[in-house]
Amino acid sequence: MTDTDQTTSRTELRIARSALKGLRDDLVTDAFAFRPLPPRSTDGPVVHRLPDRLRDSARLLPHACLAAFACFLMLVGFEFESERGGAALAAALLTGIPLFTVLFRPVGGWWLSFGAAFLSGAAAGQFSVWPWSATGFVSHLVVMAVVAGRTRPRVAAEMWLLTVLLGAGFAFTTPGRESDTFAMAFVSFLVLLTVVLIRGWRETQAKVVEQVAVTQVERSRRTVLEERTTIARELHDVVAHHMSVIAIQAEAAPYRVDDPPAELTRSFAIIRENAVAALTELRRVLGVVRADNPEAFAGGAPEAPQPTLANLDSLLANVRDTGADVDKVVTGAVRTLPQGVELSAYRIVQEGLSNALRHAPGAATRVEIGYVLGGLGLRVVNGPATEEVRPSHGAGHGVLGMRERVSMLGGEMTAEPTAEGGYEVTAFIPVAAEPKPEPKPEGDPGAKREPEPNPQRKPWPMVKSTGDPA
Repeated sequence: MTDTDQTTSRTELRIARSALKGLRDDLVTDAFAFRPLPPRSTDGPVVHRLPDRLRDSARLLPHACLAAFACFLMLVGFEFESERGGAALAAALLTGIPLFTVLFRPVGGWWLSFGAAFLSGAAAGQFSVWPWSATGFVSHLVVMAVVAGRTRPRVAAEMWLLTVLLGAGFAFTTPGRESDTFAMAFVSFLVLLTVVLIRGWRETQAKVVEQVAVTQVERSRRTVLEERTTIARELHDVVAHHMSVIAIQAEAAPYRVDDPPAELTRSFAIIRENAVAALTELRRVLGVVRADNPEAFAGGAPEAPQPTLANLDSLLANVRDTGADVDKVVTGAVRTLPQGVELSAYRIVQEGLSNALRHAPGAATRVEIGYVLGGLGLRVVNGPATEEVRPSHGAGHGVLGMRERVSMLGGEMTAEPTAEGGYEVTAFIPVAAEPKPEPKPEGDPGAKREPEPNPQRKPWPMVKSTGDPA
């Protein structure tokens, strides 16, 4: 024998051992282990509509159907085989036992059905067709279908192979008798193939649903990160503006008084140096979120100033140019708010108008801005659509972005449909009350003003005197 033949023989022997080991693990090891049939899910299109009491009972509907079918087969077998008596009657009555067993021990139930078929073959003289009686034929098919639905496809193939070998063995030992082995092989092959395909399709559907859920979660997380990146990119300009004002004020402050003390000049110089350093680091760090190419940010041209509520009329005019009916109502005393608050309020109104144009074309929209004590109230409400709504190709996360902006400022927001069929977005952004300015010292306004003992109290009135919105 050549080396090639020896290698082939060893390979075939290894495959045979692997197959026998798999057969032993699937059908022999812990064959009668307790593995009850799980209850039916109540999420089906019919079951979930039932009352609570019936819904709980419907969970055990497969168990009840299989038990009822087992009783039915036993009664039918007793009716048709009682005249033959003896082994035929016993075999007919045994056809129901595997169906009861497979509810709790699936592989063990199959072995009982296999043994019942063997007993039927041994008592072949009692039957017109063998080795399965009429009820045993149906019972064995149902048992194999139930086991195949709860195990791997390999187990279904092993059950089918052993069943065919059993029928072929009886046909070989007793030739000339009418046998249903071919019918069992053909019908069981179709039944097992159908069960395996249906189970594979369901598992694929479950994996698809799980993957879709994971994808939606990942998409939501990505959208949150994108919205936070956008907010950080916009607030970068706001923070950079304030840091620039601090640096300018610190540099100009010593020249506003005559003969400032050296300590005061040195303190303002330190403030300016730290402000410039902080501004440089801020531009370097947040340059990553401004563009995909961070190196291009350092030398790029500055962008336009971030919008505020003062630019809201221009936004509404642009929306009205599209033919939309938009009204604006402002209540309370209009005042200058922190630039971050005004930017977020502008973006919330902008997103609310965009959603109204996208999902409710032709509907009247109303924008309400309320300057109240302790904060700013926003409300964007639109009526039902009066024109055809075109399918949107966006991500559909505009509300999520608005929530991120409101939560960043410690506010509250609701977004929900209205009773009239429209949609309403309401938000409240808290704003801390501005401190009252310090009273000016009395005396001759032209007289020379002595410096304050504590110079740390001077920069804030200086900054506010320049008109800084903060």
